[in-house]
Amino acid sequence: MRSRIATLIVVAIVAATFVVGLIVGAQRDDQDGPVDLVVLNGRVYTGASGTFAEALAIRGNTILKVGGNRAIKRLVTRGTRTIDAHGGAVIPGFNDTHLHLISGGLGLQQANLLDATTVEDVATTIRAFARAHPERPWVLGRGWYYSPFPGGLPTRQQLDSIVPDRPAYMRCYDGHTSWANSRALALAGITRETPDPPGGIVVKDPKTGEPTGVLKEAAQELMAKVLPQWTRDDRLQAVRDAIATAHRLGVTSVQNANGSAEDMALYDELRRKGELRLRIYAAMSIDAPLAPGEADRLDAIRGQFEDDPVLKTGGAKLLMDGVIEAHTAVMLEPYANKPTTGLPNFTREQLEAIVTEMDKRGWQVWIHAIGDGAIRMSLDAFERAAASNPPPARGRRHRLEHIETIDPADVPRFGRLGAIAVQQPFHGNPSPTQLDVWKANIGPDRASRGWAQRSILDAGGRLAMGSDWPVVSLDPRLQINMAINRTTPEGTPEGGWLPEQRLPLAAAIDAYTSGAAYASFDERRKGTLAEGMLADVVILSADVFSQPPARFL
Repeated sequence: MRSRIATLIVVAIVAATFVVGLIVGAQRDDQDGPVDLVVLNGRVYTGASGTFAEALAIRGNTILKVGGNRAIKRLVTRGTRTIDAHGGAVIPGFNDTHLHLISGGLGLQQANLLDATTVEDVATTIRAFARAHPERPWVLGRGWYYSPFPGGLPTRQQLDSIVPDRPAYMRCYDGHTSWANSRALALAGITRETPDPPGGIVVKDPKTGEPTGVLKEAAQELMAKVLPQWTRDDRLQAVRDAIATAHRLGVTSVQNANGSAEDMALYDELRRKGELRLRIYAAMSIDAPLAPGEADRLDAIRGQFEDDPVLKTGGAKLLMDGVIEAHTAVMLEPYANKPTTGLPNFTREQLEAIVTEMDKRGWQVWIHAIGDGAIRMSLDAFERAAASNPPPARGRRHRLEHIETIDPADVPRFGRLGAIAVQQPFHGNPSPTQLDVWKANIGPDRASRGWAQRSILDAGGRLAMGSDWPVVSLDPRLQINMAINRTTPEGTPEGGWLPEQRLPLAAAIDAYTSGAAYASFDERRKGTLAEGMLADVVILSADVFSQPPARFL
């Protein structure tokens, strides 16, 4: 028998426009008996219809009624709990459509460099973490940015000066590049003689031929054999820690962008213990070409976790390219400052073959596609699959993840193909250094096509949003602020970066709620606040719909 999730999620009010506290209560899943909870005096955003109400009532784990205060008050009985929203916005629970739950939880136990914006900040953060954990044989961290370092990349000598006594290994914020000190390189046997592995680059000093300490893409696997190995208990605790972090931020559902049978077993163990207080739709990681029997094995896993409101799979995730900052995103034309079009992980033929096969088996295909070349190849693969196979029983909702710079000719194809644009707007946080890297690497014309969310929406495409945590913060505020203002959290640049791509607030919230539910085939049970929908509810401390977008944070 499936364990019950704590399906009522109401976030406590602690900040001007958002929330970081959480009340989670396991509710009855029956539909009889008294009303369990009512929320009054709110600006209740019902969802995709764009309508508002004042109050709502919850019985069991579903919404019983949405309406005016007077009508909802009539449902109150002796056992009913009442929450006064004090005029704040009441919205569906946030549904993060793209993150890495276990690595995010594990990252909470490492040096966090996401707030380090200068070389000095990076050094200070790592040094402090190393001093706080003298018992650890390795110093691990993640979250460094390319932009603070001269030439966009750090060196082993810099990390040697910070951590001279132990091996140290820091993953970049995007996960596509890592930085090792000399002790770590020596343990992994990485020398000037080490060749680039398929799909990866061991960065070497052009003058000496020695490794610089930077490993790109698949070259990071060279370190895997010597890194400390996380135990099963470590990973279980990581999921618990990730759930607690999600709760603090009003995230009630997540869509995990990579996964395995082992990961699903971890989630299922927590579910059976009553600890999985978060709805998870997990994509299984796949590679091209598929190994013999791999598709059948994936089908068997899907059969164990199919269409469950708490835990399910049905998505298959491919990594098509890298990132613009490291010159590994696949572009239609060469980079402006390097004679390469990027580092594709598959040929066109391999990609089309695996997408067509997974489509035939009824899987939803997710493709990491950042560069305009990868985006076009992926859309072509979706088109080929649709021409080769009859529609799956539940329809086609294939997804492109990231979509950082796109050729204008491909914008309307999302709507025509029914493909979902899954974006993480805060990846495009327009700090001066980030914009400088983009302009240098791909030139001003392609940089001007960055994160074209409004263009895709206006052309009939569907949007869904997420964070890509731990690449950036799990906080939905940062994503929504970037989507509606196109500025940094500090409000720069004035007027916004590419302001024509700004979204209305309702459209951004839809992308994090109803659009996100559509992206996981769940729009009939969550993502809007309507009678019969699951009671995943967030209360904000202000009516964000009636204030200027610039005041959202």
